[in-house]
Amino acid sequence: MGTISTRVPDDLEAELEDYLEEERLDRSTAVRKLLAEGLDEWRRQQALEQLAADEVTFSKAAEIAGMSTWEFATHVKEHDITWVSDDHLEGDLEEL
Repeated sequence: MGTISTRVPDDLEAELEDYLEEERLDRSTAVRKLLAEGLDEWRRQQALEQLAADEVTFSKAAEIAGMSTWEFATHVKEHDITWVSDDHLEGDLEEL
């Protein structure tokens, strides 16, 4: 397991301390949890952006997001993204 060290602004550190108390976590566990959640959200956002730009198929976007196609379909609907494309429809159907 690698080690990451960083400096954070005082206000962010204070917010982290509030989070530690509320969640009853030690600092290392809390930072790992927040980092993982942030990266999960980043992957989902990247997948949505690539799908909306017609750069990837729906199935590939779900894979990028780390979600099943059904979970990702719900996620896409929640974000009102149009994803049906003639270019990718055949590939998506084959992957399903």
